[in-house]
Amino acid sequence: MRVVLAEDLFLLRDGLVRLLEAHDFEIAAAVESGPELARALAELEPDVAVVDVRLPPTHTDEGLQCALDARRERPGLPVLVLSQHVEQLYARELLADGSGGVGYLLKDRVFDAEQFVDAVRRVAQGGTAMDPQVIQQLLARRSGDDRPLARLTPRELEVLELMAQGRTNAAIAARLVVTERAIAKHTANIFAKLGLEVSDDDNRRVLAVLAYLDHGR
Repeated sequence: MRVVLAEDLFLLRDGLVRLLEAHDFEIAAAVESGPELARALAELEPDVAVVDVRLPPTHTDEGLQCALDARRERPGLPVLVLSQHVEQLYARELLADGSGGVGYLLKDRVFDAEQFVDAVRRVAQGGTAMDPQVIQQLLARRSGDDRPLARLTPRELEVLELMAQGRTNAAIAARLVVTERAIAKHTANIFAKLGLEVSDDDNRRVLAVLAYLDHGR
């Protein structure tokens, strides 16, 4: 699996290269600026891009914008964005096209090698990986005036949060130490209470939940 990595801090970039290579990823390019990232994504056509939001020369959201431009040129290009802080706008821009293959994690997550590598693989395979803090903020924002959310049981809210992070039913079942059948039942109840269309596709469910939390019905 070929990766283009963009991070302007040398030590972090070098550490991510070593981590990914240790888990059998091939680093097609490791760059430090927006222009370098744009060229690498256009010329190398990686399986996934792992991109810091803020890159030279602007140090604003150059990395994110380069990644979004690349997805417009190559729809579905898997992109995992890393950020120092939670910014719902960044998550919203990533999810705007309504397709999968996107992720948004806080940089702190890279220190949990298993979690980070799992997110890279999930995004590369067309799934979604959203930082738990992003989901918590979305839930907090909606919970105050959202009657459907208020109808969810504590366990259903727990399942909803894990689902919105991009986890499959199997992964949620393992996390909560219950059967997949139990999670499927919770998922059906969640979608019925929120008025969402049920799908057997894990990623479609994730995107539907994220769209509901971010925009409402």
